[in-house]
Amino acid sequence: MGEFLPDYLIREQMAVGTLVAFGVLRVIAAAIGYGRGWRISAIGQCCIGAALIYCAPQLFDVLAYAYQARVASAELEGKIAGCAIALFCAPIVSHKLGYE
Repeated sequence: MGEFLPDYLIREQMAVGTLVAFGVLRVIAAAIGYGRGWRISAIGQCCIGAALIYCAPQLFDVLAYAYQARVASAELEGKIAGCAIALFCAPIVSHKLGYE
């Protein structure tokens, strides 16, 4: 499928999907953690760990198949950008909702 789509479209699709998934995950985790009395720093570290696990398959493809990994490289860039934006902005949203 990578032969038919340009890299920027793959990158944008991965970034938006990851942004939504991890943004919602972080806000829900903050709400659950607030109800159970968990520390916010522990929730943040768990979300960062989940982001690393989420990006691991494309990272492996980029490192293992460096010359043939055009699609995996675009997917990895999109996922990293989406995770970074989501994990930066989601605490702001959960703070506004009163969970932090």
